[in-house]
Amino acid sequence: MPHSPYSCVLWDVDGTIVDASVGILRRLDIALTHFGHPAPTREELVHWIGPPMFQSFQDQAGMTPEQSSEAVAFYRTLGKADGYTTDVATYPGVTDLIHELHAAGIPQATASSKPENQVDALVDHFGLRPAFLTTVGATPDEATLASKTDIVAEALRRLRELGADTSRPVLVGDRHHDVEGGNANGVPVIFVEWGFSDFHEGDDAAYRVATVAELRALLLN
Repeated sequence: MPHSPYSCVLWDVDGTIVDASVGILRRLDIALTHFGHPAPTREELVHWIGPPMFQSFQDQAGMTPEQSSEAVAFYRTLGKADGYTTDVATYPGVTDLIHELHAAGIPQATASSKPENQVDALVDHFGLRPAFLTTVGATPDEATLASKTDIVAEALRRLRELGADTSRPVLVGDRHHDVEGGNANGVPVIFVEWGFSDFHEGDDAAYRVATVAELRALLLN
């Protein structure tokens, strides 16, 4: 049986396990137009995927916190109408690796800035529930529990509460928020290059991988 140098694995979701860009772009187009702002191009979408939407509406559209809260609520009604899994696909090979880690007895958890109910919907939709000991995402308001630093800390706390060994954790992610959140918690980060990021965002990660095969080589031996 393969072994891992890590006692547990934390996973970012958007841009790491799933590509939800088609649906996100469509909903942003509707939401921003509704509030009188120009819709982002696909090239600009990199700035929206990863951070909490509450923050992105402020940083990318120049909204106030109050306006951003209203925009997030409207955006989430669109997502709920879609069922959260519409226009979402997994990156080839990633779910196989998650199942392989589970078979090797490695505790796993999500650590996503996406609202936790949406994370749960995706985990169930793609048949990943058995592989994850716990699923952690942002609170619905994307403010109470939203920063990647806090989400990583919460994922580790829940894993420990469930009896997992968190002495040698690792986080797999695709944005600088993942790198910052992992580093703030003393968790090394494996930066994957297939997500929505600029190349330099992985500069402070422990490792950088371009393929699932390279990721597997770091997680299992």
